[in-house]
Amino acid sequence: MKINKKVLVVVAHRDDEVLGCGGTIAKLVDENYKVYAISMTDGVSSRDHYTKKELADRLKNSLKAAKILGFKWLNKISGNFSDNSMDSEPLLKIVKVIEKAKKIVNPEIVITHFPEDINIDHQIVSTATLTAFRPKYNQKCKRIISFEIPSSTDYAIYKKKIFKPNYFVDIKKFWNKKKRALDAYKSEMLKYPNSRSIKGLKNLAHYRGNQVGLNMAEAFQILRIIKK
Repeated sequence: MKINKKVLVVVAHRDDEVLGCGGTIAKLVDENYKVYAISMTDGVSSRDHYTKKELADRLKNSLKAAKILGFKWLNKISGNFSDNSMDSEPLLKIVKVIEKAKKIVNPEIVITHFPEDINIDHQIVSTATLTAFRPKYNQKCKRIISFEIPSSTDYAIYKKKIFKPNYFVDIKKFWNKKKRALDAYKSEMLKYPNSRSIKGLKNLAHYRGNQVGLNMAEAFQILRIIKK
């Protein structure tokens, strides 16, 4: 069976791709997968007194992170929805953006947010991704997995459905690349002992790895797998 070695990463904000699956992206690229990503919001417009420079820096930093990890942003397809306000948009409008990326990439693997995060944008992007990749006849996408975002997934402990990983990726070989990509987004990182810190993320990678007998891992919850 011929494998379609293309991956689409669908995120709400530029930096989610590194926080949630940066090591996995680097690993997939190392395995000769072509990895593409789209972001749905500007990532900063919800902040008080944000500047055009912050917008420009976020974009610049995301391109730097992409170069480090080896993936490509679909900049012309990515959405321009307002940060932390995606619930004010019709779901269909968001789905159509993802469907455009789907048509261009035609991925075998899709990676996106866990649908029960505390962040509303993460929730909606996950729902829209599953909608865009409905399992129709002759669908190319065979695997949809969701990642965790420190300071979002871990804060949603009041939710009925919490993140329960059942798919783990060994990233020990790729941790340094993930760290360099996180450093590209240094303005978005917090100081330790916040979970969204370099040390916090390293601790998480060790914890997730230790859960399955590995040194370091990224954890995912499977949303759908189709095996033919």
